[in-house]
Amino acid sequence: MRGRWMTAIALVLVSAAQTQAQTPPAASPPPAVAPQPKPAVVRVALQTSEGAIVLELEKDRAPITTRNFLRYVDERRYDGQTFYRAVNIAENFGLIQAGVRVMKPGQKIIPPIAHEPTTQTGLSHQTGTVSMAHRALGTAQSDFFIVVGDMSSLDAQPSKPGDNQGFAAFGRVVEGMDVVMKILSGPINPALGAKDGMPGQMLANPIRITSARRVETTPKP
Repeated sequence: MRGRWMTAIALVLVSAAQTQAQTPPAASPPPAVAPQPKPAVVRVALQTSEGAIVLELEKDRAPITTRNFLRYVDERRYDGQTFYRAVNIAENFGLIQAGVRVMKPGQKIIPPIAHEPTTQTGLSHQTGTVSMAHRALGTAQSDFFIVVGDMSSLDAQPSKPGDNQGFAAFGRVVEGMDVVMKILSGPINPALGAKDGMPGQMLANPIRITSARRVETTPKP
């Protein structure tokens, strides 16, 4: 009797050992993936005669264009300039444009910058996008515009013929879209703009930029 019990116990132990050998070890959890840091940005506040517009510029994704814009800001070249153009195509669709129209005594011209297409930066022309104006690639200097509505047609379109590199988006409005909309709806002087190829787009009362300054942002804890 004792022998049969010992044999049964031995069979149970052998069976348990075989079961353990056939059971795969528990899978280790995948290593935690560290979150990717967000692209660096810098903010600029445009104080205008109609209120403040705060821009958030893509320092990492559009470095050439952002660096150029900040040079105009830091040298206070936008101070006293104006939003002079408003292309009001339809309700909630168009753009406003500003830039250095009058040089101050002693200032030297800042050379044009290389073009940064949206295919390179990953940005797109949507409501609030700020982008550089130019007549041809590589001619952008001080003039910039702010978009209202989906104007992705201004993005680079490599599959299309001709000048398909679009415009250089480099940031967005984060405060003051109400001011943008007010400027966009301003009255137009139809007698102006023809010589610049912008008839019917020049504001009768250009909106003055009283100052353009970097804004210090407080990092979140």
